[in-house]
Amino acid sequence: MHYDNLETRSPEERERDLMARLPKQIAHAKTHAAFFGKSLSGFDAAQVDSRAALAKLPVVRKHELIELQKTQRPFGGLVATPYGRLGRVFSSPGPIYEPEGRLPDWWRTARALFAAGFRAGDLVHNSFSYHMTPGAWMLEAGALALGCTVFPGGVGQSEQQVQAMADLQPSGYVGTPSFLRILVEKADEMSIRVPLTKALVSGEAFLPPVRDLLSARGIEGYQAYATADLGVIAYETAARVGLVVDEGVIVEIVRPGTGDPVPVGEVGEVVVTTFNADYPLVRFGTGDISAVLPGASPCGRTNMRIKGWLGRADQTAKVKGMFVHPEQVAAIVKRHPEVTKARLVITNPDAADAMTLHCEAAAGAAGEALARAVAESIRDITKLRGEVRLTAAGSLPNDGRVIEDARKYD
Repeated sequence: MHYDNLETRSPEERERDLMARLPKQIAHAKTHAAFFGKSLSGFDAAQVDSRAALAKLPVVRKHELIELQKTQRPFGGLVATPYGRLGRVFSSPGPIYEPEGRLPDWWRTARALFAAGFRAGDLVHNSFSYHMTPGAWMLEAGALALGCTVFPGGVGQSEQQVQAMADLQPSGYVGTPSFLRILVEKADEMSIRVPLTKALVSGEAFLPPVRDLLSARGIEGYQAYATADLGVIAYETAARVGLVVDEGVIVEIVRPGTGDPVPVGEVGEVVVTTFNADYPLVRFGTGDISAVLPGASPCGRTNMRIKGWLGRADQTAKVKGMFVHPEQVAAIVKRHPEVTKARLVITNPDAADAMTLHCEAAAGAAGEALARAVAESIRDITKLRGEVRLTAAGSLPNDGRVIEDARKYD
């Protein structure tokens, strides 16, 4: 059973629809959001009608929002709707300010809730925070759109929340998995049976021990991958194999520090383009690491699947008092076409920082000459000295890491 027919259409039909909508969204972003008006000024929106064309647009990364918002309050010029037509404004750590529009299910969480088994008539115990950050409001909006009723539990006060569960008998929970575990264990202390049968969790990794603990108590937990900027990006289904991408976004996996899409199966940064009219984010780099899973989900949903959250792409490190960024590693690689992939490993032998750039090189590349040239690029771009080690294609780990900080301090 599926939320709507969009989930089961052919991949070809979905791609045609997304690419037909994309030029209009690009034009809307350029016209109504000052940041995109400037950053996309050299691109014709009408021509951005394929993934290849989309991949040529610049990536704006989440970590840039803090500085962008400082220079142009409140949203850095990325929001297309003014105060008065927005519903709420939130603050996430940073601070980063996020808008919420007025349309029902603005964050598109209803689809993920449905996949987790939530239905009209359910009472949902919402233990995301209702204070400043948007998590609780995101899930509440989707639950209301499904026809559920919501109890706003928020965070903390575990004993009172367990008592409310005992009195109200909710069937579903939304919140972090760690807090649900706290509630379950508190219920055990109070000799109260938790009435929950399903949960949609987010905000942190859903680890197997927690999943198993919940399942042993009759609570089937599913996870949603969402951010305060984008809403739901992907969600788990009954197939339990990866996360299915939401119908309202375009997801790319790119090499960290670049905007270049990687092959299916290779780990990289999750970059998302949304069709949200109020917050029209184009190629928004989440800073999260994932990979595309081949094929369709056994649950019958035909959209792209990703492995889920595999770590962070922002691997900035400080070496000898200087920051080294993934973008710098990408710039070094770009100078040398013979290098197909690179990983900067930072160590501290004899208590002194040292850098070694491990490079996968194309067959036939002139070894010593290439290593010298790459070493010069390291000095030029990072202002630091680094060794270069050439290695065979396919030898570097497929984990999305561009900078590995292997220093030891014990």
